[in-house]
Amino acid sequence: MAPRTPKLVVSIDLKKRPWEQDPPLHNRWHPLLPPVADVRVGDLFRVEMIDWTGGAVGDNDSASDIKTIDLSTVHYLSGPLRVLDADGIPAKPGDILVVEICNLGPLPGDEWGYTATFDRENGGGFLTDHFPCATKAIWYFEGIYAYSPHIPGVRFPGLTHPGIIGTAPSMELLNIWNERERKVEEDGTRSLKLCEVLHSRPLANLPTAEGCLLGKVKEGTPEWTKIASEAARTIPGRENGGNCDIKNLSRGSKIYLPVFVEGANLSTGDMHFSQGDGEVSFCGAIEMSGFLELKCEIIRGGMRQYLTPMGPTALHVNPIFEIGPVEPRFTEWLVFEGISVDESGRQHFLDASVAYKRAVLNAIDYLSRFGYSKEQAYLLLSCCPCEGRISGIVDSPNAVATLAIPTAIFDQDIRPRPGKVPSGPRLVKKSPDVLKCTYDGTLPITENPGGAAQI
Repeated sequence: MAPRTPKLVVSIDLKKRPWEQDPPLHNRWHPLLPPVADVRVGDLFRVEMIDWTGGAVGDNDSASDIKTIDLSTVHYLSGPLRVLDADGIPAKPGDILVVEICNLGPLPGDEWGYTATFDRENGGGFLTDHFPCATKAIWYFEGIYAYSPHIPGVRFPGLTHPGIIGTAPSMELLNIWNERERKVEEDGTRSLKLCEVLHSRPLANLPTAEGCLLGKVKEGTPEWTKIASEAARTIPGRENGGNCDIKNLSRGSKIYLPVFVEGANLSTGDMHFSQGDGEVSFCGAIEMSGFLELKCEIIRGGMRQYLTPMGPTALHVNPIFEIGPVEPRFTEWLVFEGISVDESGRQHFLDASVAYKRAVLNAIDYLSRFGYSKEQAYLLLSCCPCEGRISGIVDSPNAVATLAIPTAIFDQDIRPRPGKVPSGPRLVKKSPDVLKCTYDGTLPITENPGGAAQI
């Protein structure tokens, strides 16, 4: 007998705002968020998701929606889902929840997405000291391919995946998160030397009731007030999985998530049509609405069997991921190297973040020689299927990071060769560059001694 059509457990109405959806969405992690549905081991079920901003970013000719976005509201997630075994017994703390991605894609009728950089005063990002302005590029989908009128001359297949998939934390784990992240926020600018090179704003995203959406928990109740003051933001990946942004978690992947609460309370969202390793522009994948078709298994007692704590408690574990068999096939790559020496020429000791920043900056500058603006190159490297690597982390004092770009995504040959650099790509005259706002802040901009800052 043919398998059944996947059961729809979370649906999205694109005409409604996030707080109007049924079942309700949420944008925080907390153990007391009630599940919106039950799923059983072996069932094939479908979860639909709004884009991570809840529709705040539009398919339009302006980047003002990026500049003014309220980042206290994101990410909007579908779930939580309580997972039961074949006998109706829920997953238990200490189990591993195995989530298989059987199918995925954009929601029908909403086949478009966007890539962006936040304003330096509102979110910032990996290269915000070089690129302080809010920018945006719109992408349209043709089956498995994406193209953008704002970054002409490129077309590539998407490796579609959820940016966020995770289980709910226990109260103990939630307290661990909030304590350690509060210390970073309070002391980071004084204690962390990396803050002098990577100008992230903010250093951490602490619990706040502002912009909070808690699913079935009614706003204005004492329960809502308590949870909103404690619930963790969804911005970073953590022990529960969450916002890991691993581009290879596509069709056929399996995700082995620790279970911290009864039922596991699985949530997912932040769908990406495509992403480069590192998602370097921060709002940097091709963000979209979408769906997942999933199956679950439960490995009873799996945390103790397979996950060794790398920290002071048994909760300090991390998920395991099994990459699926379906991905774009590229055979030729142009690879850019970076070392742990910053733009001022200062040496850092085996710092992979500084090395990767250098690799990305080198690639951006190189692509600008082929007709692209540096903003176009920055957004492209954030969302195309490029490969980032830590190539060396032991040879003192320089860490070495690399960024590999598949050359087949371009409609021209971008490899170095004798003679003059060829002319740029075939530009679309009515929209030759990314959508861009002005930067109105006063924070200093990093200038590469070899070239001007991009303002």
